[in-house]
Amino acid sequence: MDTQTPAICELCGRPLQTYRNPTPTVDIIIACPGRKVVLIERKNIPFGWALPGGFVDYGETVENAAVREALEETGLEVELTGLLGVYSDPKRDARKHTMSVVFTAQPLDASKLGAGDDALNAAIFSLDELPRPLVFDHEKIMADYARLFGRLNGESGTRP
Repeated sequence: MDTQTPAICELCGRPLQTYRNPTPTVDIIIACPGRKVVLIERKNIPFGWALPGGFVDYGETVENAAVREALEETGLEVELTGLLGVYSDPKRDARKHTMSVVFTAQPLDASKLGAGDDALNAAIFSLDELPRPLVFDHEKIMADYARLFGRLNGESGTRP
């Protein structure tokens, strides 16, 4: 039996209908010189290496969430440089259905890299030597990024 009190509309006082929707998240590909990216080793389940990222707070833009999560998890202030895409496979996160807006960014000062918040470690990896496997759907995200990186730099084939 569900004993939760329904949410009430602040304008009319009637109970609000609730829906089960995906939870919005952000992931950030922090690009460093020499075809390298920043990854974090997660402190929480699922354990493993991942892109920095997390949940969007209520009232927060996805852009602000990306900048905040990058700082919280890596110690890096970043400048967002683009939008890689939106990843919404219902199975991308075993904990619940999420959809992630994935940004590209560059660090303002890479020397400040350090694990924080939900991260055990933070490190810079070459695109050719990423730790495997990455958690969530970050293998797919990084493959998409590598293809884009290669196209943007005029490289042939599917590898950057």
